[in-house]
Amino acid sequence: MFNHRKYQPFPAIRLTDRTWPDQVISTAPDWCSVDLRDGNQALVNPMSVEQKTRLFLLLVKLGFKEIEVGFPAASTPDFEFIRKLIDEDMIPGDVTVQVLTQARESLIARTFEALSGAKKAIVHVYNSTSTVQREQVFGMDCSGITSIAVQGARWIREHAARHPETDWTFQYSPESFTGTELEYAKEVCDAVINIWQPEQGQKVVINLPATVEMSTPNIFADQIEWFCRHLNQREHIRISLHTHNDRGCAVAAAELGLMAGADRVEGTLVGNGERTGNTDLITMAMNLYSQGVDPQLDLSDVAEIIKTVEYCTELPVPARHPWIGELVYTAFSGSHQDAIRKSMHYHQEHSQPHWNVAYLPVDPHDLGREYEEVVRINSQSGKGGVALVLERDFGIVLPKWFHPEVAQVVQQAAEESGFEVRPKTIHDLYQRHFVHVPTDWQLNDYELHTHDHHVTARFTVGNGGVTTVMSGSGSGVIEALCDALECQVDIEQFDLHAITGGTNAQAQACIAARIDNGEIYYGIASDEDSSAAALQAILTAVSHCYSHQSLEGVA
Repeated sequence: MFNHRKYQPFPAIRLTDRTWPDQVISTAPDWCSVDLRDGNQALVNPMSVEQKTRLFLLLVKLGFKEIEVGFPAASTPDFEFIRKLIDEDMIPGDVTVQVLTQARESLIARTFEALSGAKKAIVHVYNSTSTVQREQVFGMDCSGITSIAVQGARWIREHAARHPETDWTFQYSPESFTGTELEYAKEVCDAVINIWQPEQGQKVVINLPATVEMSTPNIFADQIEWFCRHLNQREHIRISLHTHNDRGCAVAAAELGLMAGADRVEGTLVGNGERTGNTDLITMAMNLYSQGVDPQLDLSDVAEIIKTVEYCTELPVPARHPWIGELVYTAFSGSHQDAIRKSMHYHQEHSQPHWNVAYLPVDPHDLGREYEEVVRINSQSGKGGVALVLERDFGIVLPKWFHPEVAQVVQQAAEESGFEVRPKTIHDLYQRHFVHVPTDWQLNDYELHTHDHHVTARFTVGNGGVTTVMSGSGSGVIEALCDALECQVDIEQFDLHAITGGTNAQAQACIAARIDNGEIYYGIASDEDSSAAALQAILTAVSHCYSHQSLEGVA
């Protein structure tokens, strides 16, 4: 039953001298949000007037200058919403509202009634022109379809003339443009243009919908370039794109369509629309932004965008949604985390003219995201990620040789729980396994006597009432403590560095010690006295070896 032979490939366009592959998008197109119309009609529960108002205000805040606000002749809520915007003077002076209508006189009259008093408005009329619609839905030939479009154009011109107080733009869509023969698409659009006469100053938009995405984006671009070359009065007209996402390529098709000569893009904030959705305007705008092109939209607060869109549409924004999904800047993979950590350090240490960080195509801060969201830890994470979390969230900088040990402890916890390990838990594990020390292993005091480069030392260890006094000697204070403990302590790794500055600077000591020729144990300690930090780190490491034995049994 799954039979590919039922289908045929979309025919290629003969355009051997195409120019769009050599073009680069260097400026943002004219954006038109259709969230409140196309997006709304795709919802299980259409938006209320309150929800529409909230989304409209967000669109204005983001910087949209053209917003399709509904289909007032087909929907009472749409009509009431548009009247609310106009009557309550909610439309900024630099914003043009757009409404959709079919090419029927009663619907057009109702549309102009809804727009009465608007300062600027686009009346968007459409009729289906594709081969399948002509033959199977309307049973009409091309001349019949053209007559519908032309008559609709006349009615719009006549009704607009009765409202000279409004700055009108006329828009026509040959619906299902991608399924329409190019020669006929040009013919019907030329006929509409001839009625509206943009050469006389009337503002006109010709919108070319991929009502159903039927081909690869390159073929769509060929269609757009051919159309732009052949359309009459092209210099007086804005060409608009309205791509759908049936093949998952709506954004790519719109981008290539711009390269092919279009001026304007219609879409929705996160791609919500009929079937698989519309052009995702956030994705497309961020694609431009990531290439150093001003998208003319302010997307710096994605939390507000997501909150508003989810409230108004009652649809979740996927965690992997391009650019704004909850997890799109999050790395769980150990190798990715390590690369991000090193790349971020490189940026901090070297002045870079442009952002260029591994696995992060843009700076998450630009979208209001915190770096805490970039690296998160689970059982797949590695040493670099754990080290980054400790450094980023708690200011704990560990030597590289210490990273695998901490990561091993964290990974074990992740595997046992089966869940992500949050930063606080990572810090708790770090403290418990490497910093925490029983009270009877805590350094209380030490005295040093040096003679001929030889150190004799006396150590008082223990807090909480029970103390142990030990004595030892060696070439330095660390060797003297190892001698006092009487067990064999071989220092395999040692790191001592300042972790704060100023008069009360703290030193942090990290120790890897092999005990009695057996396993290696680890300890970390900090103190204003660097020697005290080193001594405590040794005691902490040894205490892990003898965790069930008091200090008296080792000294």
